[in-house]
Amino acid sequence: MTLRNGKEFLMIPGPTNVPDEVLRAMHRPAMDIYEGPLMETTQVCLDGLKRMFRTDGKPYIYISNGHGAWDAALTNTLSRGDKVLVLESGRFATVWGEGATVTGLDVEVMPGDWRMPVDLEALAERLSRDPDHAIKAILVVQVDTASGVLNDIPGIRRVLDAAGHPALLMVDLIASLGCVPFEMDAWGVDLALTGSQKGLMTPPGLSFIAAGPRALEAHKTADLRVNYFDWTFRDGPEHYQKYCGTPPVQMLFAFRAALELIETEGLEAVWKRHRMLGDATRAAVQVWGEAGAIEMNILVPEARSDSVSVLRFNEGDANAVRAFARETCGVTIGGTIGELAGKGLRIGHMGHVNGVMLLGTLACLELALGRCGVPHGRGGVEAAIACISDGLNG
Repeated sequence: MTLRNGKEFLMIPGPTNVPDEVLRAMHRPAMDIYEGPLMETTQVCLDGLKRMFRTDGKPYIYISNGHGAWDAALTNTLSRGDKVLVLESGRFATVWGEGATVTGLDVEVMPGDWRMPVDLEALAERLSRDPDHAIKAILVVQVDTASGVLNDIPGIRRVLDAAGHPALLMVDLIASLGCVPFEMDAWGVDLALTGSQKGLMTPPGLSFIAAGPRALEAHKTADLRVNYFDWTFRDGPEHYQKYCGTPPVQMLFAFRAALELIETEGLEAVWKRHRMLGDATRAAVQVWGEAGAIEMNILVPEARSDSVSVLRFNEGDANAVRAFARETCGVTIGGTIGELAGKGLRIGHMGHVNGVMLLGTLACLELALGRCGVPHGRGGVEAAIACISDGLNG
């Protein structure tokens, strides 16, 4: 028997649900790319990005996924042979580092633990062994969707400042912008990047960079620059130069609609909604984990992301739970990847997600745990409801 007929829930850590308003905004005919509404929409999007990143820096829009933004960040600011330090805390900073190797950079990975945030003491120690400032950039993610970690970006900046180290601080916000607090200028971030398909509630295909003064200064001497990603060309006087060619017309209108939704709700309110959904998920997992079979992957409570929760299974078949949720209930939940592949679940609660969707997902999971014979404490959904109720009172 199936219960899946009806609206299905997509609760993976990206791509995420796209609001109907955003989908409708894409339904436009071809138009003039040299003047008129599209030029105005470009400016609206660029101004909105500055507000999202919380920066007075320079925003750029790319027709690419996040990997393209990674390449754009590196090629616009660094030179062949420069050393970059990658701060491991899951999968994605290291993948960014792998891309940096391909571009001709000297990549060093500071090993991390998939269950912990970036170790600030280890970073301080590594910087102390770089008196000549060979390290030109630090690469780190704010949220890693493979591990579920939330890294302390202001803390990383404090370590750099305490060491008097001039390395550029580059932060990947693909799974965090529009979900959790981020203050580019106040936190001293030199370059930040993200994609359209997660907290920004737009179909995959756009990526964004915000470059601060130090990144823009580094660009002047960078010798890895390539035509498509080059900021100098994109700063040119013609509208098409902002995209190095034909703009992604329908995607820009979609992104504009998504920005309007976020700003109507209010960015701080968006952060609070994600916090409540994250807290509710963690409350449910704490109850389920009383039997010892399930736990949050990240061991440090304050380092658990509000955009994705990664659950580790010590007993039971996580893939069977996912299959039951999808095939019987119509709820699609993410599987674990990397060194956690097959060992747990990833619940995406980012972007266009409300309380009913989250509670429905948790109820589905509690049903699936029982049907699949995974030992778990009873009452996780009730704990999540109580958590949301407390949040509403607060």
